[in-house]
Amino acid sequence: MEHVLSPTTLTELRRPRPYPAVSVLTPTHRREPDNAQDPVRLRNVLAEAKKQLESDPAVTRDRRMDVVGQLEQALAEVDLAHAEDGLAIFAAPGEHQVWSLARTVPERVVLSDTFLTRNLVAAQAAERPFWVLAVSADRISLWSGGGGHVVESEAAGFPLTRSLEDPDAERKERIGDLPSTFRDEQTRHFLRDGDTVLASVLRGDPRPVYVTGEQAALSLLDEVGTITKDAVHVAHGGLAHASADAVWQAVSPLVTAEDRKSAETVARELETAKGRRAFAAGVDEVWQNATAGRVRLLAVEENYRVTVRDDGGDHLVPADTDDLDARDDIVDEIVEQCLDTGAQVRFVPDGALSDAAGIAGVLRY
Repeated sequence: MEHVLSPTTLTELRRPRPYPAVSVLTPTHRREPDNAQDPVRLRNVLAEAKKQLESDPAVTRDRRMDVVGQLEQALAEVDLAHAEDGLAIFAAPGEHQVWSLARTVPERVVLSDTFLTRNLVAAQAAERPFWVLAVSADRISLWSGGGGHVVESEAAGFPLTRSLEDPDAERKERIGDLPSTFRDEQTRHFLRDGDTVLASVLRGDPRPVYVTGEQAALSLLDEVGTITKDAVHVAHGGLAHASADAVWQAVSPLVTAEDRKSAETVARELETAKGRRAFAAGVDEVWQNATAGRVRLLAVEENYRVTVRDDGGDHLVPADTDDLDARDDIVDEIVEQCLDTGAQVRFVPDGALSDAAGIAGVLRY
């Protein structure tokens, strides 16, 4: 199952497909006893998808058989033993994808000529993704972090490795010219290469960066590189060869501190915006401004959800979840809309926006 949504991947997901492009969403659960319902719920929602394909006169028999086959392959790839909070299955003629999400989603089936991506986008934003670059003299690894864990990334050719054996070391030792590991020219070139490759990753997927390594390695990287100077430094050796759990344990206190600092900055910006009358609060007001592209900074409580109905007027109307016209992922829709118009999106702890009913925005004008 997929976990990391890069800008390139999102662009690919959003491109038009031959009809029908099927999006299947269902909430999942991490723990017992709630996760006992997940297999049945998943089978039922996939059965609904097949039923809609069967009854849609615009879907030819060959297309239907192709997409049903893709849905069955996707089902075989689902690993509910490691489920998070939501699941998205995308299927179209000749392709399928399975996405595990660390944010709950509404249960729904959508047939269109594009996949429904807004829940993925919101889940990715809520995870507050970051990069960890772990450096040593012989290995530089890159880790994709967010949502309380890290996974090693192979983006742009990471990890970078080299041998520490120096064929000329014996001669250098005889004449007393053997430098320390982080002073020799080969190591300088190696760390500079790591900085350069990281720069290419950040161009395609910009995120905050944490750099780990021995202090000597961090100092040399600052000297020879450009990108890592602005990163958060973690003086902890051995992580370039370590497990994901070890890397997470080393960086998690700093990630928590940075998240707290970010939430405090958001609170100050919202307060300043109130004084400038550039402030929106509540789902209806924020939705109107997001649709108009006026939101510069969106703040959302981590678990804020609300079900509404759009009656075609100027305002959203509160609705029950069993209302056929209800939009129970309106918050995710607002998040995606804001990101698409260049706004910053920040998820903050529950209760932090109690005065704004869970969601607020700083407006551009």
